[in-house]
Amino acid sequence: MGNSFNFYTIMTLIGCLLIGLLFAYIAYRKTSHLEPRLRWFLASLRAVVIAVILGLLFFPLVRNLSYQLEKPIIIIAQDNSLSVGHVQPAGFNRQQYESDLQKLRDQLAAKYELKVYHFSDSVKTGFDFKNQGKLSNATALFNRLNDEYLNRNVGAVIMASDGIFNRGGSPLYDLNKLKAPVYTIALGDTIPKRDLRVANVNHNNLVYLNNEFTIEVQVEAFESKGELAKLRVFENGKQLQEKVVPIAGNAFATTVPMTIKANKLGLQKYTLQLSPLANEVSEKNNTQQIFIEVIDARQKVLIAAAGPHPDLSVIKQALSANKNYDLKVVLGDDLNSLNPHDYGLLILYQLPDVQRNAAAFIGKMQQVNVPVWYVVGAQTDVNRFNALQKLVSINGAGTGIQEAFPTVNTDFSTFGIDPAAVKVIEDFDPLLAPFGKVMLNGIGFVALKQRIGKIKTDVPQLFFVNDNGRKSGYLIGEGLWRWKLSEAKDGLSNSVLNDLISKTVQYLAVKDDKRKFKVTPAKNTFEENENVLINAVLYNDSYVPLNTPDVSLQLKNEAGKLYNFLFSRTGTTYQLDAGMLPAGNYTFSASTALGDKKYQAQGAFYVNAMIAEYQQTIANHQLLYNMAIQTNGKLYLPANLLKIQQDIEKNDQIKTLSYEDLKYEELINFKWLFVMIILLLSLEWFFRKRNGEI
Repeated sequence: MGNSFNFYTIMTLIGCLLIGLLFAYIAYRKTSHLEPRLRWFLASLRAVVIAVILGLLFFPLVRNLSYQLEKPIIIIAQDNSLSVGHVQPAGFNRQQYESDLQKLRDQLAAKYELKVYHFSDSVKTGFDFKNQGKLSNATALFNRLNDEYLNRNVGAVIMASDGIFNRGGSPLYDLNKLKAPVYTIALGDTIPKRDLRVANVNHNNLVYLNNEFTIEVQVEAFESKGELAKLRVFENGKQLQEKVVPIAGNAFATTVPMTIKANKLGLQKYTLQLSPLANEVSEKNNTQQIFIEVIDARQKVLIAAAGPHPDLSVIKQALSANKNYDLKVVLGDDLNSLNPHDYGLLILYQLPDVQRNAAAFIGKMQQVNVPVWYVVGAQTDVNRFNALQKLVSINGAGTGIQEAFPTVNTDFSTFGIDPAAVKVIEDFDPLLAPFGKVMLNGIGFVALKQRIGKIKTDVPQLFFVNDNGRKSGYLIGEGLWRWKLSEAKDGLSNSVLNDLISKTVQYLAVKDDKRKFKVTPAKNTFEENENVLINAVLYNDSYVPLNTPDVSLQLKNEAGKLYNFLFSRTGTTYQLDAGMLPAGNYTFSASTALGDKKYQAQGAFYVNAMIAEYQQTIANHQLLYNMAIQTNGKLYLPANLLKIQQDIEKNDQIKTLSYEDLKYEELINFKWLFVMIILLLSLEWFFRKRNGEI
């Protein structure tokens, strides 16, 4: 520690001392009657006290400069994944390797600050040679090192791995942040072994019941030329198909399409399995499981109109991209042969119309309980419209038409309207709406209101009514094609109008879930190394969520073993963390009680077995070499890993650093100064009192 003095500081201290001497002179110039040594002693006390007090006033802060030494930090990171222990080259002595790595740690710890980690699907401290990690993620390792040792004196990173990293991507892009050489120890075997594997499976996550879909299976084989592999597909344990795959080379790859028909609803498990060959290095990569959600047939949507209109094309275009809808457009009297009950949603475009088209179809509408979206325009027969449904009436309407611009209702929350879309919608051209007062016979959810000229009104333009679970939508005005042209004029890449139409239809078509007790897994398929999360919500008769009662859950695996859990409360709902579960199919039953009513909910999910570590059996020493070269490090074989210590000691860049630490401290924090001042003043007072000066 040192103090910094400059010319100003020295002159100020001299000035304080001179002022102190001046005060001493004034105080003791007329005390010649005192014994001379006592007189000089008291004057000195007074001078020192005054000088110290003035020094505190002029120098409230003192600068302290210190120097700290930091040894180089040497980091050893050991790959603890399954692939390292699964494939080992000829002549590899595992016990010797583990002993040498621990010996290297001890040798380096004597001279450097040493940190040890093992990594796979997670990063933890210390050595672990069990090699049970389900994944290899070197990027996560270097991200953690970057976080923990940023701006520290990292001398080197020693990483023992086979270079097979199946999560996180290549670590080459994250190495330079540490600014330290990476010394790699090349584990595993680079010589191809006899192996057959399912490398990848391409498939849709969602298919429709009774539809055929194709699974593309990528098959790879090594050192197996001339063999015949059998590829089988199983659905929940039952074999569906089998194909023979001739292996035409020692480094062979092909894609095999398998066409399957979806026969069951719900989440289905399909297993792709290659028959094993003799003397394969691993049979665990011969099998891969996929999970596909099979849903019911697409929802049928009918667009019904009296005759052609450009608006129909706009609506059809907005909905055609959604594969969940089976869309049909029918005009005029052709509607009379249709049964409204056959559709999940009806879009009545200006029906009933003044020409009384499709009279029989309109008559059938009285008996259906299907969601309907009414588009009211110039051709709509308003009186028949009022009679067809009882939720909305347009009163005082004649034959007149008015232009109505859209304005977005900011309080609308039935579905989201993006803030960026609000300005676009309010710049749309007007729709042509019939004169008359729009009356709602119930609670309406208004998305758009009408603006007549520059006057904003509360008259709804696009709105929804929910009558005991039956939803209806209303658009008062025709001319959606104008809105489409407005978008084209503005050159928008994403259609706001298409989004608005899609959300309108989606809200109307989706059936409300009126269950008061719902229990759902966070997702249908969990990986073997992640926690299984299950959510639950309980509603009272007013459909307000509450979590007062306990909710229990019984979980059953494929073998019939039962696990019992109790949900935790979070906010107004429930959540269960069941932890990591073994691979397999699980079903659950949850139960609770509210008052005298008991509720139950069932469900299922899969835990997927992870085989990523068995997918690649050939070590990637080239990647390890590139990591070393990129950082001015070096690649070593396990037999030579003890040489790393010598190379680190020879590296002039790995050295102890001295850091300058500059601090400013307040003198007021030095209590001893105040004790000294009080003692000096007390001493002076004592001798003055003793000699009759006070």
